[in-house]
Amino acid sequence: MAISTQKPMKVAVAMSGGVDSSAAAAILLDQGHTAHGVTFRLFGCEIARAADGKSCCSQEDVADAMRVSLALGIDHQVIDFSERFARDIIEPFTASYAAGQTPNPCILCNQHIKFSAFLDWAMEAGFDAIATGHHARIDHDGQRWQLRTGADANKDQTYFLFPLNQESLPRVLFPVGSFTKPEVRRIAAARALPVAEKGESQDVCFAAGGSYVEFLEEHAGLKPLPGPIVMVDGTVVGRHAGLHRYTVGQRQGLGVAWRQPLYVVAKESAGNRLVVGERPALNCQGIGAVAAVWTGGEIPATGTVLTARIRYRSAASTAVVVAAGADSFSLRFEDPMQGVATGQAAVLYSDDAVVGGGWIATVLGA
Repeated sequence: MAISTQKPMKVAVAMSGGVDSSAAAAILLDQGHTAHGVTFRLFGCEIARAADGKSCCSQEDVADAMRVSLALGIDHQVIDFSERFARDIIEPFTASYAAGQTPNPCILCNQHIKFSAFLDWAMEAGFDAIATGHHARIDHDGQRWQLRTGADANKDQTYFLFPLNQESLPRVLFPVGSFTKPEVRRIAAARALPVAEKGESQDVCFAAGGSYVEFLEEHAGLKPLPGPIVMVDGTVVGRHAGLHRYTVGQRQGLGVAWRQPLYVVAKESAGNRLVVGERPALNCQGIGAVAAVWTGGEIPATGTVLTARIRYRSAASTAVVVAAGADSFSLRFEDPMQGVATGQAAVLYSDDAVVGGGWIATVLGA
């Protein structure tokens, strides 16, 4: 049973000014619910200027959300979450890069802002549920709430949503999750919404208009600390310009001449070393993850075969659960994966259902 089939509800809709969240509000109205548009203010003045008006939370987007709300005849308001965003997303993002990791701030934003701060606000304000424009689906299998992949496989966003759990899932709606992206645009066009043909933001929102490196150095105060580039056997082959300027799997821009192409294999913050190697050195046999959330409400048993994603756009890989507990798990991949980086999320699936996920803390090499 999907939550949208229940009696009419009063729903707070997170409206970014994009087509997905705008169509979500329209769909809720068509289903007989009462929608109330909410847009977040996430940045202080300095970060807002850094975003250069191109982020998903720019003043232009706030204006678009207001225009859509007016077109739909629903109330709209802006809520300031900038202090919490700085504390729970910006600061961990910067600290993670400083520690040689590769963080994912979009998942943190979902965990701490959209499905925590916003959800708490909505419940206290008397709403029955919140809704967003994510491409994902929620249903109940008779025992537990399940987070399932969206109808449009190319737009599925469940990788970013694994922190949802059995407490939050019953109070969340994903109205566009059962539609493809073209269908979502047709819904918006049928309502004559002013964002029906609006493009999509692909950047980290607070670094839009520039790069995350520029943001880290100019606005988060992370200073470049040059150090050695070493092969996996410890041979020094060059100098790097600061670990935060590189990512695991990177090939271009290393400035090292070698008989074969070299790739970033690891970033060792303790010795400020950038470890590189030939392509086979990227092979990862398994991972250990921490801060786990069991989205589906069950901890998988040792030996359970699942599929895992270690980046949003990475292909799913068959993995065996080596161990799993309330807040951690380890996996062994059936076939080696490449480009696995600490600080990224590993999200586990059983068919189209999200089992859970966690943050990669250890990588087992070839």
